[in-house]
Amino acid sequence: MSSAQSNPARAAEAYDVVVVGAGFAGMYMLHRLRGLGFSARIYEQGGGVGGTWYWNRYPGARCDVESMQYSYSFSEELEQEWDWSERYAPQPEILKYANHVADRFDLRRDIQFNTRVERAVFDERAERWSVTISDGKTVQAQFVVLATGCLSNARKPDIKGLEDFKGPVYHTGDWPHEEVDFTGLRVGLIGTGSSGIQSAPVIAEQAKHLTVFQRTANFSVPARNAALTAEERSAFRRNYPEIRRFAREVARNGIYAAQPDRGALDDDDDVRRAKYSARWERGGLTFMYAYNNLALDRAANDTAADFVRGKIAEIVKDPETAKLLQPNSHPIGTKRICVDTDYFATFNRSNVSLVDIKINPIQEITANAVRVAGKDHEVDALVLATGFDAMTGSVARIDILGRGGQTLKQKWAGGPKTYLGLMSAGFPNLFIITGPGSPSVLSNMIVSIEQHVDWIADGLLHMRKQGLATMEAGREAEERWVAHVNEIAHGTLYPQANSWYMGANIPGKPRIFMPYIGGVGVYRRICEEVAAKGYEGFVMKHEEQPQAAAS
Repeated sequence: MSSAQSNPARAAEAYDVVVVGAGFAGMYMLHRLRGLGFSARIYEQGGGVGGTWYWNRYPGARCDVESMQYSYSFSEELEQEWDWSERYAPQPEILKYANHVADRFDLRRDIQFNTRVERAVFDERAERWSVTISDGKTVQAQFVVLATGCLSNARKPDIKGLEDFKGPVYHTGDWPHEEVDFTGLRVGLIGTGSSGIQSAPVIAEQAKHLTVFQRTANFSVPARNAALTAEERSAFRRNYPEIRRFAREVARNGIYAAQPDRGALDDDDDVRRAKYSARWERGGLTFMYAYNNLALDRAANDTAADFVRGKIAEIVKDPETAKLLQPNSHPIGTKRICVDTDYFATFNRSNVSLVDIKINPIQEITANAVRVAGKDHEVDALVLATGFDAMTGSVARIDILGRGGQTLKQKWAGGPKTYLGLMSAGFPNLFIITGPGSPSVLSNMIVSIEQHVDWIADGLLHMRKQGLATMEAGREAEERWVAHVNEIAHGTLYPQANSWYMGANIPGKPRIFMPYIGGVGVYRRICEEVAAKGYEGFVMKHEEQPQAAAS
């Protein structure tokens, strides 16, 4: 334990780096900082490590990236020793993995749990951050790293009467740690994004009746989840070096899979349908890898969307219900495509009903019902699968003051602005892991997390070697990057969807496409080139010296 930690009587503890959040990003950041000799402290609002996997404990919660790939690559020993049980790991197993990592690398001694970071203020004279935590204490740090996660600020919907409901109300992003039993209950599920699609089949098996309230039908493909055999795990481990290289340098989304070499309209109908059928039977996100222009060309995209709509019609027996479940409001893949286990088949059960709230939104919630178009749908419990204030929500909850007393929330009021998704001009020595303007949620998150952490760690090492006091995004570089991110996005079909990528699920939030869609490999090369050119576009300052732009 450092001297700062061992003497609670000190007015202010001091660290080289304060890290906010002990999910996969925060844990790896701490590990890297220790290895470089920086003193660091993580503040985590939850009672344990794991980030989104600590909070998202809803029924059926599962990763949509295959477990052998949704794992750290920084330790070969860790890769070889951990046995994933299923193709797609369930939430309890991912959380167990996170705890194993925390124990194996002795991370907990530098993590303070059940502690929120309330405020961070940059002192321009001292060139340090003052960080106030939820117990009222203030600590000092030269650097602050926001490892708050892209999907960790659960959004509670603003529905009239919700506070008057007499039964239990659960949010999929803030689920109780004790088991929830829906046996014999009438359950209302509001929302059909990934968490709603994953939880509905599991809840339906328990509940007396499940009523699903759907505003927007979503595209979903089967997971085809199965237990992993020892042979499958061994084969994957033997090939890990190539898998990791491919994910980092070649794959657009950080997932190892065969890359398509042609467009959807280059094949005739029979060949194209056979390819889609093979992907459907294999299951998983790589359905969108059937062709290389599904995100670029609407006519090509329509062929994939029509195929999935056809599959929904085959699975769901009631034609009216099937029609409601067939997405028609956006191109396939422009909202994060969901991966499910028997979601559409769930609507064939006699105890499941679907209520369309797109044309007739929920009017209000009463003590024991959800009222839609004048009809009361009686329920005993509510499950809110209403998602997150994605990308920026967790950062906005912290009162962050940079140069001139400007808050980050004020600066981002018209939409987030960053350089490379890593830093925001006016906020020196404040780093963001997988922030807006980086691939983040369009990728295998752990691939992107490791790339960001390594880049930040290398940057801090560079600063230490050069005797630099501060590092900050240059405003011109930031403006160019924001323009580039938007230019790339608008060359695709993604902005055609009212998705959380655009902030469209939050009333009043600016409609700006937040992640970088140029691809994980391309983005990595850009970051490497920036660093190789002396951190081009960043402003560096030596102690007691005026600011000068890095060359």
